[in-house]
Amino acid sequence: MTVTTRLVTIDDAPTVSALYQANLEFLLPFEPVRPEGWFGPEGQREVLASALDRHARGECVPHVILLDGRVVGRITLNDIVRGPFLNSHLGYWVSQDVNGRGVASAATARMIEVAFEEQGLHRIQAGTLRHNLASQKVLERNGFVRFGLAEKYIQIAGVWQDHILFQRLAHDRP
Repeated sequence: MTVTTRLVTIDDAPTVSALYQANLEFLLPFEPVRPEGWFGPEGQREVLASALDRHARGECVPHVILLDGRVVGRITLNDIVRGPFLNSHLGYWVSQDVNGRGVASAATARMIEVAFEEQGLHRIQAGTLRHNLASQKVLERNGFVRFGLAEKYIQIAGVWQDHILFQRLAHDRP
C-alpha cells in the first residue's frame, strides 16, 4: 500500500465528484451544508479552480490523496497566514472503502512535510467534531496535541457544532 499526495488539477473534478457522490452518506455528517450542484462535476470544477487560485496566491495547498495511484480523498492546508503567524488549518477526508487503513494518517504525515519543509510554516491547526475519534487518532499519530475546545465552531450538517482543536508546531516531533 503506497499513499501519496499531489496538487489537485482541474482534471481531478470528475474523479473527486464521483468519490463524493459514492461517499455522501459517509461524509455528510462531517460536511457543511453545500449549495445545489456542489458535489457534481461542475461544482467540483469550480471548487478546485478556486482552490488553485488561492494556491497561486499562497493561501492554501490543495492536494488529492492517492492510494496506489488511485485518488481516494482530499487533503488541504487552508487559510495559510504568512508574517509572524506562519499558520494554516489542515482539512482532509478519505473514501469510506479506505477509511481505517492508515491512508489519512499517511497523507497527514506528507502534508506536515509540505507545511514545514516546503511552505516554511510554523504551525498547523486542525479541528475535529467531538465524536470524530478516528480523525483525532489520525492527528495524534502525527504529533498533533489537543489545545482546546471551540464551542459552536463550525456549522456542520446544518448545526453549529463544537470542535476539539489540535496543533502541530514545526519543532515538535511525534
